[in-house]
Amino acid sequence: MKLHFTYTNGAVDDAIDHLMDQVGGIAHPDIVREIILAGLKAGQENSGRMDLKLMNTSMKEMRFTAKVFGPYRQVRKVTVFGSARIKPDAPLYKLARDLGNQLTRAGFMVITGGGPGIMQATNEGAGPEHSFGVNIRLPFEQKPNPVLVGNPRHITYKYFFNRKVAFLKEADAVVLFPGGFGTMDEAMESITLLQTGKRYPLPLICIDQPDGTYWERLCHFLENELSRHGYISHDDFRLIERVNCPEDAVEKIQAFYSRYHSLRWVGEQMVIRLVSPISEQQVALLKKQFGDILVPGGDIRLSGPLEEEKNEVELAGMPRLVIDFKKRDFGRLRELVDAINAF
Repeated sequence: MKLHFTYTNGAVDDAIDHLMDQVGGIAHPDIVREIILAGLKAGQENSGRMDLKLMNTSMKEMRFTAKVFGPYRQVRKVTVFGSARIKPDAPLYKLARDLGNQLTRAGFMVITGGGPGIMQATNEGAGPEHSFGVNIRLPFEQKPNPVLVGNPRHITYKYFFNRKVAFLKEADAVVLFPGGFGTMDEAMESITLLQTGKRYPLPLICIDQPDGTYWERLCHFLENELSRHGYISHDDFRLIERVNCPEDAVEKIQAFYSRYHSLRWVGEQMVIRLVSPISEQQVALLKKQFGDILVPGGDIRLSGPLEEEKNEVELAGMPRLVIDFKKRDFGRLRELVDAINAF
C-alpha cells in the first residue's frame, strides 16, 4: 500500500487516529500523525537497517532534547563553545568560569558541550542548577565533567548533527572561546546559520584574553581571503562581536534583549516582538535607514499581535514591528535590531 501524508490512506488513517486516542495526551495530533506516517513510509522504502537505525536514533535524540529543555523555555540561555584541552590553571579557564558566574547572576542559564576545559569552567561558574550539558559520545576526551555528572540537564548524543541542533536551537546567545577543530566547526556553523537566516538573530560573541590573538587572526583571514574575494559580504561581519572580558560579553547580550524580544515569520512578513514600544517617528527613521533591506515597495509598521500569533498567549501584550524584509543581508538585519534597541 502506498502511503500519503494527506488523509487518503483509508483504514491506516483510522488506525493512526485510534492509536493516538488510545494513548491520549497527544499535543498537535496533526504533526504526530505525519511523524507516524513518515516512520511507516521509511519502513516501506528501506530494505536495509542502516538508514532506519539512523532515523530512529535521531528521532529519539531529538525527542529527549525537547523533553529536557522544555521546562526551561522561558529562561534565556547562552551556549558557550571552546577547547576541551584548556587546563584549570590557564587564563582562559578562569575567563570561562567567570563568564559562567556572571551569566548566571544576570539571569541566564548556560549550555556547554558537557566536557572538560572551557566547557567545565563555564559549568563551574554557572553551577549545576543553571547548566545544561549536550555531550557527544567519542572514543576519547569527551566524558561528562564533574559539574554535570548525574545532572538531569545532561544529554549524551550519538550524532553531532543532533547535538548542533540543541546548541543553537535552544540558545539566545553564543559565546565562542578559542579552541580546536570542533570549536572552529561550531563557530562556522553558527555564523553560517545567522548569515543565511536559518537561525533568527542572536548575539555571536568571540572572547579571548586581553593579549590573545586567536579571533584577531581568524577575522584577518576572513577579511583578506573571504571578503576581499567576494566569498562573503562585508556586512556579514556585523554578525560577529569580539570582547576580551566576561563583563563585556554579558553587557552585549543584555543590550541585545533590552527592547528586542523575539522574531517570527507570518507568511512573507517578518514580525519582531518588542519588550517596550517605539514611536511612529522612530519607525520612520528605521524605514529611512533600512529601506535597502525591504522588498520593493515594502514597509515597516507598528502592530499588535497578528491573527496567526493568537496561540502565543504569553506574548500577546507585546508591541510588534511588521517588516517586509527581503530575506537577504542578515548582517543589516542585525543592525536593524541594534537600532531598535538604541532608541
